[in-house]
Amino acid sequence: MTDLTPFHAIAREILAGARAANLKLATAESCTGGLVSAALTEIEGSSTVFERGYITYSNEAKMEMLGVAQDMLAEHGAVSAVVAKAMAEGAVRHSNADIAVSITGIAGPGGGSADKPVGLVHFAIASRHAETTHSVRSFSDLGRSSIRTAAAGYALQLISNSIDSFRGISIRDE
Repeated sequence: MTDLTPFHAIAREILAGARAANLKLATAESCTGGLVSAALTEIEGSSTVFERGYITYSNEAKMEMLGVAQDMLAEHGAVSAVVAKAMAEGAVRHSNADIAVSITGIAGPGGGSADKPVGLVHFAIASRHAETTHSVRSFSDLGRSSIRTAAAGYALQLISNSIDSFRGISIRDE
């Protein structure tokens, strides 16, 4: 089991920032298997801003829950920029969230290739109010648990940065 204690400070910051900006959050997680959602919901009062989390480990779940196109998955693979963006956009579209983060990668120990090695993780942030952004990180082959934890931490930082861009702006009617 992953210790979420190291994420408590940033999760508190995210929740406070989202509350102040009147934002709702969602997650669309694959390789992290819900770690980002767990980190956020570990904090008391998270229900005021955390709208929902999707754990879409399989391609079928990505298609059914988030509307990721089958041809997109076939052409690019689940671990790709276009799928990460589609996941985040699908999480916003299928929820009441203002901001969603997506994470899709290869945690290992198997499943990697020369083009997509173990430790490769794609992220996206989608919003109802801004263009979807993508980033990719290689966490090397640190081991499954370490890759998943590092990816969750990076995703939390992306959410925090995204919320910072809305500071001073109230999105929802009070």
